Amino acid sequence: MNDKLTRRNFIGRAAAGSVALGWLGGHRATRAFAAEAAKPALLGGTPVHAGGWAKWPQWREAWEPELLKVWRSGHWFRGSDVHVAEFERGYAQLLGAKRCLATASGTTALIVSLHVMDVDAGDEVIVSPYTFSASYNAILSHKTLPVFADTDPATLTMDPESIESRITERTRAIMPVHIFGMPCDMDPIIAIARKHKLAVVEDACQAWLAEYKGRKCGTLGDLGCFSFQESKHLPSGEGGAITSMSEELIDKCDSFHNCGRACGTFKGNGCFTRGSNFRMTQAQAVLLSQQFDKLVKETEIRRANADYLSANLRQIQGITPMRLPENSRAVWHLYAMGYDAARFNGLSREKFSQAVSAEGVPCGGVYHEQYFDGMLDEAIASRGFKRLWSAERLKAYRDSFQELKGNKQVCETTVAITQNMLLADRKAMDDITEAIRKVQAHSAALAKT
Repeated sequence: MNDKLTRRNFIGRAAAGSVALGWLGGHRATRAFAAEAAKPALLGGTPVHAGGWAKWPQWREAWEPELLKVWRSGHWFRGSDVHVAEFERGYAQLLGAKRCLATASGTTALIVSLHVMDVDAGDEVIVSPYTFSASYNAILSHKTLPVFADTDPATLTMDPESIESRITERTRAIMPVHIFGMPCDMDPIIAIARKHKLAVVEDACQAWLAEYKGRKCGTLGDLGCFSFQESKHLPSGEGGAITSMSEELIDKCDSFHNCGRACGTFKGNGCFTRGSNFRMTQAQAVLLSQQFDKLVKETEIRRANADYLSANLRQIQGITPMRLPENSRAVWHLYAMGYDAARFNGLSREKFSQAVSAEGVPCGGVYHEQYFDGMLDEAIASRGFKRLWSAERLKAYRDSFQELKGNKQVCETTVAITQNMLLADRKAMDDITEAIRKVQAHSAALAKT
C-alpha cells in the first residue's frame, strides 16, 4: 500500500475490498489442485480467507423510531430538546467520568479543551507525532506550536522519556494520543505534567472504553476528547465529546462551545464571553445513545479476538504485536503489528501488505512522517507564527523533526488491520495468522516479483 495512505483511507479501502473478496469466496471450490491453496494468491494461488468482512458503519432498523421522532419534532438543535444532555449523562456514566460535553467533532473537542486549559497564541503543546493530522491542527488553530515527543516503537504511543527534553518556558500542555485505542503510559506523563505545571489533554478520539490501570481513557488527564466520526466504534457521521472529573472545567468547555454563553459555575462576563459554535445536534445524540450496549459488546469481542491473534502472531518471527502498559486494555480501532522485512527475505512492507491483502486479509501501513508533508512548514512560514517566534526558534523546531527516530521506525515498519475484522469469528482470526504464515513461507519468491 502507498506510504501516504491515511487511517481513514485504509479503512475505506479495506471495506471496499471485502466485497470483492466475498465474490472470490463463491469460486473457491473451483480450484483444480490442492497445491493451488499453498501458492500465494498474489502469485496465482487461492486466497486463505474468502468470506469478506463486516461492513462498517452498521445500521439497525430498531434505531429508526427514535430518530424519526426527533426529525418530526422539529427540535433539532442542542437548545431545543433534551437528547444531547441525556447522551452526555449516559456517556459520562459509561466512562466513569464526572461530566461529559457533546461537541460537533473530535477535532472541535480538542480545540475547546486546549482553549479551556489556557493554551494561547505563542504557546507550545507537546504531542505525539504518530496520529491523525487533526491532533496537529487543533493545536495550530490556537496559533500554538505542536512540539513532538518521540514515539515508542513497542507501543506506538508517546514515549514518556522523550517529553522533558521538549519542554520550554512556553510549554503549556501535553496531549498524549491513545492511538488505535491503545492507552498511553499515563502515570509518567501525568507526573511530568504536574512537575512542570502543565495541563494534560487526552486525545482519546480512537479510545472509547480503553482502560489504563482500572480507569477509562479520557478520565486520566484534565480533559479527554473523543470522536464519533463514521469510521469510529461509536459512530454518528460526525460528533465528539469532552470528558472530565472536573465540573468546573466542563462548565468552561460548555460555555466556549456554545457561543460563549455562561454555564453553571462559569459565569464569564455575566453574559457572553469568548466562544464558538461547536454544538452536537439532537439527532446525533439519539443515534449515539442507542449504540451504547452495542459498543460494550463489540469491545469485548474485539479484545478477545485481538488477544487470540496476538498469541498466534507472536509465534511468527518478524511479526511483533504491540505492547500495552501494565494493567491496561486496548479497544483496537486498528490492530497494529511491527513488521521486520529481514525475517521475510527482504520482502518490503508494501509488497508484504499486497500479498497478505491478496489472501483476503486487507492490511497496510497507516501514518507516515506527516511533519514532512508541508502543513507545518506552511504554519511556521505564516505571518502569525513569524510574529510569535524568532526565526532561530522556528528553524530549530523544523530541524527537530529529524530527531524523531522512534517515530520514523514506526512509520516504516507498522502494519495494521481494521477494527471490523476483529468482529469476525475465531476461524477468521486463524485465517489472518495463516495468511501471514503463507506469505512468509513464500516471501523469497514474492520478493522477486
